[in-house]
Amino acid sequence: MIRKLTPAWVVATPDPFTLHHGDVREVYAEWEPPSTIISDGAYGVRGFHGDTTDAAGLVDWYRDHISAWTTASRPGTTLWFWGTEVGWATVHAELDCQGWDYVQTVIWDKGIAHIAGNVNGKTIRQFPVVTEVCALYQRRFEVELDDGETLGVQDWLRHEWMRSGLPLYLSNEACGVRNAATRKYLTKDWLWYFPPGAMVERMAAYCNANGLESGRPYFSLDGKKSVSADEWDRMRYPWTHTHGVTNVWRRGPLHDSERLKGSMRRAAPRVYKPTKASPTHLNQKPLEFMERLVHAVTREGDVVWEPFGGLASASVAAVALGRRAYVAEIDPHFAEIARERLYFASKVSTNPPKSNPDAINSALDKIGV
Repeated sequence: MIRKLTPAWVVATPDPFTLHHGDVREVYAEWEPPSTIISDGAYGVRGFHGDTTDAAGLVDWYRDHISAWTTASRPGTTLWFWGTEVGWATVHAELDCQGWDYVQTVIWDKGIAHIAGNVNGKTIRQFPVVTEVCALYQRRFEVELDDGETLGVQDWLRHEWMRSGLPLYLSNEACGVRNAATRKYLTKDWLWYFPPGAMVERMAAYCNANGLESGRPYFSLDGKKSVSADEWDRMRYPWTHTHGVTNVWRRGPLHDSERLKGSMRRAAPRVYKPTKASPTHLNQKPLEFMERLVHAVTREGDVVWEPFGGLASASVAAVALGRRAYVAEIDPHFAEIARERLYFASKVSTNPPKSNPDAINSALDKIGV
């Protein structure tokens, strides 16, 4: 379905994707809250029209977007932030300020082949750079107390138990464990564990039945009722572990059939004379990587945001895995290619989440998208 808007158009299907052609800031408020956000925007390398010329302008470029991400997200929402090393480092303080906690960095090692054509008078006097980074963040889990003080989740859990007036050791009895509650869930040190929802629900019930009368339910996020096990578990992002995969991903730059070429357009300011061998988009990511990101932190049916779509590789991966994608792209040429890729990915994707990028790539390659 194509719906006319001013000044942009939207391509939408009930399931599994919504594509906005235009500035994503126009539609953030209309999108469903995300389970994860995959940001592959400005790098500060003039990689697309609208990118900054260096890292210095990146904070201003991202500030409004980060604010929208924070507003739409909840504890349990994750963010994958692609960039150069210095670009990500420049934006990190803004992400932290607006409520995002750093988790880890994934490094894409493109190998020695990435050096060809990238040497100049500056780069020749350093170790060759063959990497991009993708930093994982989680939306900060903070609780505001009645007096206005804000506590992180670890401190808040201990605060709620102590507020009851009950000795700490009784938390083990409440949870039905020998010492896990005092040693893991309510500890003040770095060995803290995020407790399962069932344990938080038990501690709340125990304090409500045996603790001091305070006029406020214990372990309540809204001041009206204690948090349920299901509500609590949704405050933590899911994680699907893949054996043998570390935070260094080794794969050469895209030069195979997955790389889209031949648009004959200046895809970026630094592309002067495009040829049929020139990439359609300078920053195209392997579907294998995007599928890996989506699979790690979401479940089937979850919402994935890709605010700077380009060719919509993250959204194609999301659709292939049975998630629902919300993607925006401001360039009309890229938006049309993204629409075609998403449409056909939704048709060839079967039996999610077992679909794989090779199958999607093969189908897309056959139809030239």
